[in-house]
Amino acid sequence: MSKVIFKARNRSGSGSAAARRLRKAGRVPAVIYGRKGNPIAIDLDSGEFVNGIKGISESTIVSVDIDGQVHDAFVKDTQRNIRDGNILHVDFYEVEGNTLLRARVALRIHGNPVGVREGGILETPLHDIEVECLPKDLPERLDVDIAELKVNQSIHVRDLNLGSGVKLISNPDQVVALVKFAKAEAAPAAEEAEAAETPAAAAAPAAEAEKKA
Repeated sequence: MSKVIFKARNRSGSGSAAARRLRKAGRVPAVIYGRKGNPIAIDLDSGEFVNGIKGISESTIVSVDIDGQVHDAFVKDTQRNIRDGNILHVDFYEVEGNTLLRARVALRIHGNPVGVREGGILETPLHDIEVECLPKDLPERLDVDIAELKVNQSIHVRDLNLGSGVKLISNPDQVVALVKFAKAEAAPAAEEAEAAETPAAAAAPAAEAEKKA
């Protein structure tokens, strides 16, 4: 996927009235926050932004071109109107090329596990992990192939291929995907049914003894 580039303009006006005028003109007010220096107030074309963010994840680095000055950044927050879903405001977080960053990377699970075809149940409790690396090494997402996963087998965070220069921050023992044996869930129910029958069976001889008495 090629890098997404947003064309932006420096924004001088502030306040709700100025923001409403921008939105009416088809623009979205936004701010770029950096590790140092003051936040940069900008505005973007609304349609271009909506199209640009399709398919990107929380760990996707985009470029914001402000009148020829390019800033690499994450899209950290997007505020929407709860009535019509239109974007009201965007927050970017700038990244520096030679500075380590921490980010959450989405996991994309794919494949039909062998264990599921044999009657097992698939569980995928984890959806992303935290890593540390330079911006150039940050994976947009991590693909996890679970096709060979058999019953009572699992994939852990430590099993993932993070790529060169990427350090794992999340707990390596966390489970990404596992296939459980479906019949194991039915066993407790069978035990409960057997326990319920036991008192009734014991009551029969007692009743017979009373009749004889």
